Amino acid sequence: MRPAGFWQRTAAWSLDAVPAATLALVACGGPLRSATVALDNAWQPLVDTLAQRMVAVALGVDTAPGIAALPALASGALRDPAVLAAAGAVQAALVALVGPPLLGFIALFAAWCVAFERSPLRATPGKRALGMHVATASGNAPGTGRLLLRFVAGALSWTSLNIGHLMAAMPPAHAALHDRASGTRVLLDAGAPARMPGWAAAWLGLLAAGLLLASAWAAATLATAMRLALERALPY
Repeated sequence: MRPAGFWQRTAAWSLDAVPAATLALVACGGPLRSATVALDNAWQPLVDTLAQRMVAVALGVDTAPGIAALPALASGALRDPAVLAAAGAVQAALVALVGPPLLGFIALFAAWCVAFERSPLRATPGKRALGMHVATASGNAPGTGRLLLRFVAGALSWTSLNIGHLMAAMPPAHAALHDRASGTRVLLDAGAPARMPGWAAAWLGLLAAGLLLASAWAAATLATAMRLALERALPY
């Protein structure tokens, strides 16, 4: 038995997650639009309130300006009822935005993984594309209960700040935390190459680039919103 490596498993997981996530987003399309509007309406008051406090500190209304003003700004914001109310509204809007598609994704992905891994393929489409399958520790086909336990135990890998997933990089077993908890393994098929194919590496690179671009866009959007809020808050 040849265990699949960490990056091969990561590529397979992402290939399976994309269609499940897309279906979840489409199914929640209406609520998502409403939640996006609510988040935009809740976000602006929070930015404006923080900008007003920053301007007050910078002008010496609350304390002396400079680096020494930063602790006062932070502590004051945490006690400011207006800031707390605005932050609470943003938190509620975020939960309404993320909650439904996340729950939908979990349900769809659970059905996706268990159904395909319980089938004669013993693998999801992503695993099949990379020449892998799921088996028990002894190499046999896992039953439905074990596969359900494997999926549920995956929460341990996520809630451990992905340390549970990183365990799959440890030779020789390459077993993640949820593999160990459910008594399963992800193995390479007979004849499957030991190294990850180039197209899978390119796919992971594309995902990483997309994540970096999304992070840069979010940071730029936040900076622009704060700059405009500061301009509105200045008394001149």
